[in-house]
Amino acid sequence: MKKLLLFLLFIPVLAFSTPMYSPTWGFYIDLPEGYEYIDGDARDRFSFSGPEGLMTDIIVYDGRFNSILELVNDINGRLSNRGDADFFMYRDKNAAIIKLTFGSYDGWGLAVEMESAVPGNRRPLLLVLAYGDANKKELEVFHLSVLDSVSPTPAERRYPGPIMEYGYPRGEARNTLLGSSGLSAMIYENDAEASQVLIEREFSILRAYLNTSLVNDAAVRYYRLIFRDSYDRITNAAAVIVRQFGGHLAVTDEQKRTFAQRVLTYIQGFEYERDMSGSDFLNLVSAVTEGRGDCDNRAMLFAIVLSHANIRGALMLSFHYSHAMGLAEVTGTGARFESHGIQWLVAETTANINIGLIDQELSDIRHWFAVVFE
Repeated sequence: MKKLLLFLLFIPVLAFSTPMYSPTWGFYIDLPEGYEYIDGDARDRFSFSGPEGLMTDIIVYDGRFNSILELVNDINGRLSNRGDADFFMYRDKNAAIIKLTFGSYDGWGLAVEMESAVPGNRRPLLLVLAYGDANKKELEVFHLSVLDSVSPTPAERRYPGPIMEYGYPRGEARNTLLGSSGLSAMIYENDAEASQVLIEREFSILRAYLNTSLVNDAAVRYYRLIFRDSYDRITNAAAVIVRQFGGHLAVTDEQKRTFAQRVLTYIQGFEYERDMSGSDFLNLVSAVTEGRGDCDNRAMLFAIVLSHANIRGALMLSFHYSHAMGLAEVTGTGARFESHGIQWLVAETTANINIGLIDQELSDIRHWFAVVFE
């Protein structure tokens, strides 16, 4: 048993890139690292260029088109686009996915309704085009990631993205056991598969940033997109866990810490498992229903469960130690890690120790950074 050290961690706040937010229209988009704003009016039109000639154009149309179909036809005509379009519903919003093949470019487009500022008025339409050199087929994964990062309204920031929703319909909700806990929750039948597909797609993007100065920022985005995709998929399971361990009754600081400890102990009881053949991140649907996983998916699960009890949670990550731990905004003594203006309490999810304790051999703060989801 390694010696454990109880201590306080203090590091400067590290400012990682964050999703782009439009205060005018209320949409979000979470571009991969290395994209730069190059043109637009910073209100209705935005153009970004990225590595390897990647391009993303964002345009808002308010009242110009009567429907998504009309917008798609207009774009196809103006670009002389040779690709097809398919129409679907994203939550309660009309949407279309567009294959882009025009000139020497190839990529994908998304058109989706947003919320009207005036109830009852025609909804404004958001168009996002992600494209690049048609000869670089390896760039397609970036185009799809860009479109999948779109949140037409703030409500979708905790819901699977439009590309995953289009490609992997969730199916029927089924009552599913949560490991060997004796608990059960409603889980959609296709959610585990869909979530794992997103994880592997985003991991292929993260790998492109290894051994670069952007690797930490790219890792933050990687985990941020998994968090967004996973949140609604396990929301019923998280609510069941909250109720089981008294999180719905946690009001005082002491009660919130006690609840965080109970959730941590529950997750520490999972079977430890790694799979080095791919991302080495087991989707949270499988993790919570099968009671297994590694450090980073356990830490994210910890953060999501805490959020259902109105307690902020986050993740701390170290490439140097090949390890991740949970973070909780709760009071009391213990090892703390400062990020985004918060003194987070550390939660080790893979060893049977109390919240606030950390292995002394993992305690060099120079090798850690935080992933704050919201």
